[in-house]
Amino acid sequence: MPRRYVQLDVFASRPGTGNPLGAVLDAEGMDSAAMQALAAWLNLSETIFFLPPDAGADYRIRIFTPGTELPFAGHPSVGAAWLAATHGLATPRDGRLIQQCEAGLLPADVHGDPQRPNISLRSPRGRLLDAAPGSVPAGLTAIAHSDQPIELWNNGPSWWLLEAASAEDLRRLQPDFGAITAWTNATAATGVAVFAFEPSQDHQLAVRAFCPGDAVNVPEDPVTGSANALIAARLHREGRLPGSDGGYIASQGRELGRDGKVTLQVDADGEVWIGGEVQQVIEGTLDW
Repeated sequence: MPRRYVQLDVFASRPGTGNPLGAVLDAEGMDSAAMQALAAWLNLSETIFFLPPDAGADYRIRIFTPGTELPFAGHPSVGAAWLAATHGLATPRDGRLIQQCEAGLLPADVHGDPQRPNISLRSPRGRLLDAAPGSVPAGLTAIAHSDQPIELWNNGPSWWLLEAASAEDLRRLQPDFGAITAWTNATAATGVAVFAFEPSQDHQLAVRAFCPGDAVNVPEDPVTGSANALIAARLHREGRLPGSDGGYIASQGRELGRDGKVTLQVDADGEVWIGGEVQQVIEGTLDW
């Protein structure tokens, strides 16, 4: 049957520079198999499906990669809040919406131009897991900061967090996707997020995220909200947040020809909020 479909570019100042997101705005009646099949066919990093919310939420989404369902992901959640506000799926109350996803209820602040709002969404709280990294691929250990441990963190998905010795090393890295797949599969991780401090006029941190075991056709994610939120949680825990007043901007995607920017803010309670610009690129219907 025909369903309303929109495709966004999230964390993008202009179309083509962020992370694509597919969205079915009226997915009621689709079962899990149909959602997974459509996400695989679209072959985007993630596709979201809007469903009627339960009590306490303004809208509900399910999030699928081409291969699996995720309890939470950052760019789909920021994009979902933007769509809910701009396409009449929910009405903000005092500038706030409540998203329902498999990770629970998450607040999203909506402000600015109603047609092109700014979104800031609270990530599920990041947790440091008790896990040994094991056999880390040699290409990653070669650029790892000698004084910083490789840690596994979770805020729905689980990401290994590895700090590079320098932003130059990070940006020059040629990832061995086979080795990363074997490592992340063996450790039950979504992927590995590698980061480095990179002070500049428009950002303070450089990030790359590799998830070839989870998303075979998207082995390097263009811009990753969940991983960026976990990096912010880790740096907050260590007292090493860049920027000022708990806020900074991360750059991700340049190595893929993108130029994504993720805004991170850690509030007084230690909660991490993620945001960024959103561009609508496609609107129409699909039959599935």
